[in-house]
Amino acid sequence: MSVAAINSFRISISTLVSYIPLVATIVTCFFSVILARATLRYVEATDKGLALAREEFEREWTPDLHIKLDRVSATEARVIVTNLAKSSVLLQLLQLRKLSHAVPFERCRLNDPLVGGMTWSQEFGRRILGCTGKDFEGPIAASMTFYAAGRMFRTDWFRSHIQVRDGRILNLEPSAMPARRVRVIERKGPERRRESVQDVAASPSRDKDASKPEEQFFVTGA
Repeated sequence: MSVAAINSFRISISTLVSYIPLVATIVTCFFSVILARATLRYVEATDKGLALAREEFEREWTPDLHIKLDRVSATEARVIVTNLAKSSVLLQLLQLRKLSHAVPFERCRLNDPLVGGMTWSQEFGRRILGCTGKDFEGPIAASMTFYAAGRMFRTDWFRSHIQVRDGRILNLEPSAMPARRVRVIERKGPERRRESVQDVAASPSRDKDASKPEEQFFVTGA
């Protein structure tokens, strides 16, 4: 083998060795792209899983109340509130109105707890008759405001068809379910909330502050 052939062979080997880092870089970039795409797919799958888990959690624990007006006798009717969710709530305000009026006719303040899956009922025949009058036939609606998980919610208007003659309830049947579930009531300004437990040894100034009328947080509308 001649000297020229040996020199050319050495040059080709050195050239090949110099290309090895370039080839390694290309292979590394190729596998990096594959790993990046796999990571993105994993992240997307994880996000979808978390979204489904959050949706399932909210579906199970978001408060949901059902209101029904039931006829007891010719002069008495009962409001039945069923807690369809797992979380417990604190009933605060029951509103009654005729759909022809934009403003609720009757407002009854409450402070009754309602455990998830349980039912609360109370007779409101006189208030319902006061809302409808002695002679009325048409829709009447009821809405409930309540506390749950540190926030205040309000249900949509549950409608019922009522027939009243000479101050006697002849018929009272549910007519339509609300199109939407409960809504969070947004408050403007600093939040003020009544204390469930009061300190009997509190100062007179604190009692004076506690005796102030509540803020009006009710939002009306069909």
